[in-house]
Amino acid sequence: MASLNVGNLGEYLREQRRNAQLTLRQLADAAGVSNPYLSQIERGLRKPSAEILQQIAKALRISAETLYVQAGILDERDRDEAEVRSVILADPSINEQQKQALLQIYESFRKENGLATDDDSNPPS
Repeated sequence: MASLNVGNLGEYLREQRRNAQLTLRQLADAAGVSNPYLSQIERGLRKPSAEILQQIAKALRISAETLYVQAGILDERDRDEAEVRSVILADPSINEQQKQALLQIYESFRKENGLATDDDSNPPS
């Protein structure tokens, strides 16, 4: 079977798995995917869906957006924006109203700099 063009996703996943000191089987179990399927992803033989990447990221305790970039699903700039939004939304020291205010300010700066998203009217909650 020939390798698919999935960037460096497989190598990156293998490195992250080893850094987390997990076996292939342990990561597959934690992510809810089969051991052979995960092995094929690591070898570049399968291109996983965004949902599967999210499950793997959660099991590795890393950003799903990072995996999306590695898989070519998300542009680097989009990932940076998504990570900023995720950090704001995950901060337990501020309330929901403050989070939304920060997101609105962030988006206004992006608009001012010509980097606004397509969905300006609906910041994530």
